[in-house]
Amino acid sequence: MARAERRQREARTAGTLLGLNLFWRTFGLLALLLAGGIFAWMQTLRALELEPRAVQQAQETAALVNLTRTALLQSDPVNRVATVKSVAASSAVRVLPREPGDRWEPYEVDRFTRRVGEELRAALGPDAIVASSVNAQPGLWVGFTIERDRYWMQSPPAREAALSRTTWFVWIGIALAATLVGSIAIASLINRPLKQLSFAASRIREGDLDSRLDENTLTSEIREVNRGFNRMARELARVEEDRTVMLAGISHDLRTPLARLRLETEMSVADEEARCNMASDIDQLDGIIDKFMDYARPGDAAMRAVGVAGLVEREAARFRDPMQVRIQSRVTPDVRVLADESELARVFQNLFENARRYGRNTYSGVAEITVTSVKTGPWAIVSVRDNGPGVAPEKLAQLTTPFFRGDAARTAATGAGLGLAIVEKAMQRMGGSLELANAADGGLVVHLRLKRAPG
Repeated sequence: MARAERRQREARTAGTLLGLNLFWRTFGLLALLLAGGIFAWMQTLRALELEPRAVQQAQETAALVNLTRTALLQSDPVNRVATVKSVAASSAVRVLPREPGDRWEPYEVDRFTRRVGEELRAALGPDAIVASSVNAQPGLWVGFTIERDRYWMQSPPAREAALSRTTWFVWIGIALAATLVGSIAIASLINRPLKQLSFAASRIREGDLDSRLDENTLTSEIREVNRGFNRMARELARVEEDRTVMLAGISHDLRTPLARLRLETEMSVADEEARCNMASDIDQLDGIIDKFMDYARPGDAAMRAVGVAGLVEREAARFRDPMQVRIQSRVTPDVRVLADESELARVFQNLFENARRYGRNTYSGVAEITVTSVKTGPWAIVSVRDNGPGVAPEKLAQLTTPFFRGDAARTAATGAGLGLAIVEKAMQRMGGSLELANAADGGLVVHLRLKRAPG
C-alpha cells in the first residue's frame, strides 16, 4: 500500500512539473496575445476618439469666437473695449486686444492640435491664428479680426482636455487583470487533459497497468487519444499477465526434468569428476532460471525501514570464501533506508555474485569487495566496490542492459547476464537509483541511492 501511494505521489509530481512547464508556456502565449490585442484596441480607440474630440473642441471654440465676434459687432467701435471687459468678467472666456508686440506660441504640435487648428481655420477663415500661449499665458488662444480691429480669445483649458492618464491606467489595469485571469483559466483547460495523460503514462511506466483515462470527454481529439491510451494499457496488462503465466510455466516445466537429471546423475554416473561437472551444469541452469524469474518479477514492493549494515553482513556471510571472495563491510549501524528487505537482499546477492565472477584481482585471483555508506540529505548512498579490472568507460552505461557483459575478462565467466539488470529494476521498484563507475585506482564501483528511513 505504501509503495502504491509513493508511486502515485511521484508520478503525480512528475506530471505536475511537466504540466507546469506547458501551463506557463501556454499562459505566456495567451497573455501575450491578449495583451497585444488590448494594446491594439487601445491604440485604435485613441485614434477613433481623437477625430471627434478634435472636431468637437474646434466647433465649441469656433462657436465661442463667433458669439464673441457677434457681440462685438453689435457695439460701436467706441464701446467695444467696455464690451470686451464685460464679456471677460461674466464668463470664463477672455477676450483681449491683439497688439503688434504680442508673443505667441503655435498651438499645432501634434495630430490632435493640428486637427483642431484645421477645423478652426475652416470655420473662422484662413486668417485665424491658433496659439498655445500668448505673452507667456498658456491656453487655447484664437486670434480673429473684426473689421480692422484684431483680438485674442482664450478658451477654457478644460475644453481641450482628453482622457486623463489616471483613467487610462485604471482601464488598462482592469484589462490586464482580466487578461491574466482569462489566460490562467484557458491555459488550465487546455493543459488539464495533458496533465492527466502525463500522470497516467507515469503510472504505466511505474508498472500500474490499471490506469485509465476518461473516454467521454467533450473534445474529440482528446477523446481519441484517451481511447488509444486505454487500449494500449489494456494490451500491456494482458501481455504482462501472459508473460507472468508463461514464465511460471517455463520455470515449473524446466525444473522438473532438471531435478530428474540431477537424481539420475547422482545415481548413474560413476566417475566422480564427471558427476560433479554435470551437477554443476545443472545447478547453473537452475540459477539461470532463477535469474530470469527475478528479472520478470512484478513491480510491487513492500517498503519499510531496513538496517543496511545487518542486511549486508547476512548476505556477505553466504559468499565469504577466503579462496574466492573476501567481503569487508564498513556500513555504519545507523544507516536505515526505506526498502523492500527481500528486494534489497536480492540486490546485494547479485552484486556480490557479479563481483565474485568478474571482479577478481588479476594477481591473487580473489574478489575483494568493500561495502561503504554515506548519508547525503534525505538519501543514503551504499557503494559496493571490487578490485577487478574494471570496465571500459564507454561500456559502463550498457552494463545494466540484459545479457550484456563488459569485456573479454567478464564474458569469460558463465551466467545469464542479468545480474546488474535485476539490480537496476529492483532499485527502481524501491524508488532508488543505480550508478556505475570505475574506481580511480582500479575496480568497478556500484553506487546504490536509497531514501533514508525517518527517525
